[in-house]
Amino acid sequence: MAAVRLLFSRFRIATLNNCCLSQCRTTNRLISTSDKKKDTQNLTETLDKKFGLIEKHEFKEDKSRDWITYGYSFTSEKEDRTDRRFYWFSSVTMLLIGGIFILAYQPDLKMADWTMREAFLELHRRETLGLPLIDRDFIDPSKIVLPTDEELGDTEIVI
Repeated sequence: MAAVRLLFSRFRIATLNNCCLSQCRTTNRLISTSDKKKDTQNLTETLDKKFGLIEKHEFKEDKSRDWITYGYSFTSEKEDRTDRRFYWFSSVTMLLIGGIFILAYQPDLKMADWTMREAFLELHRRETLGLPLIDRDFIDPSKIVLPTDEELGDTEIVI
């Protein structure tokens, strides 16, 4: 810890020193030594026992007073939460699931599947006609013009 403080003080980073090390310096450990069952009471029980003025139905929890709107409805908590759930479900379903569906079933733009289909069709055609699968003379040899030995000279030929 002292090394870290020394490092920060050398580079004159006072604000970073205060921000980062203040959490390390002030560690609070709150320990309660009271017996939980005997020392704590509800406010309604205490007032009801002492004065007999307050009945329990007056202290019903009003959950709407702690309600913070999500922005869908400013008047009704139920409508606000229902709309939020509906829009989130719709957006996740439509965008995420629908987007994945569209990407999975979109047409083959690079024609990769088409070339594979054509290759299988050509192989099937050659098998049914009794031709070899790969023809040795794919191009007619009379149409190919090769250089003569004199034109090649001392050029190395790698096969």
